[in-house]
Amino acid sequence: MLTRKQNELLMFINKRLNDDGVSPSFDEMKEALRLKSKSGIHRLITGLEERGFLRRLPHRARALQVLKLPDTAAMPAPNVMPMLARAGMAEAREGFVPQVIRGDRVPLAGAIQVANEAHALSLPLYGRIAAGTPIEALRDNSTTVDVPVALLGSGAHYCLEIQGDSMVEAGIQNGDIAIIKSADTAETGEIVVALIDDTEATLKRLRKKGASIALEPANAAYETRIFGPDRVKIQGRLAGLYRRYN
Repeated sequence: MLTRKQNELLMFINKRLNDDGVSPSFDEMKEALRLKSKSGIHRLITGLEERGFLRRLPHRARALQVLKLPDTAAMPAPNVMPMLARAGMAEAREGFVPQVIRGDRVPLAGAIQVANEAHALSLPLYGRIAAGTPIEALRDNSTTVDVPVALLGSGAHYCLEIQGDSMVEAGIQNGDIAIIKSADTAETGEIVVALIDDTEATLKRLRKKGASIALEPANAAYETRIFGPDRVKIQGRLAGLYRRYN
């Protein structure tokens, strides 16, 4: 199962190969999909490669090979109620509180893959996000969480388990599974995974104050931390939450 943007890109590349015999440039793909940057195209192509629809030919510029096409050229929108908070403009608003999907975690072998016939995607659950632990140290594809594809949007995603109560006033509780859209940039007001000094990963609201970056908790018991721009790297933006009720 492909996302809409993946399907759109695959069909665009296939048409250009059939019409011109050469794959489109990244700029042409960016314009065709109405994306703001070419980094989104790189992520879509990587996703198509991982799912076996596309292959990059080595040592050749603009060389893409379509290996297969989806069963249908246009994917119908699943009839799913939007219980998952979408990434994008919503979380940038003041007072944003993410909604949650309720259910059980489903461990599956392997990395990102099609999970079932209900239009769900298995995202890797990397582990607990806690002070002193960089995201790279958490990477583990042995456990996954099923999330409806229609609610994810484009781009790569992964999951982290929340540890602590520093974001409770934003509706993020200890034990929640945070669904993170991979990104290295974010706007002020967005809830992000931030890596501090290449050693400490944390989930906080981003504030840009001149040349400084503030990482703001959503709990009055915690203080806002302020850093120079060279000390903080963005590793993702909060897309939604998955909460298990016992």
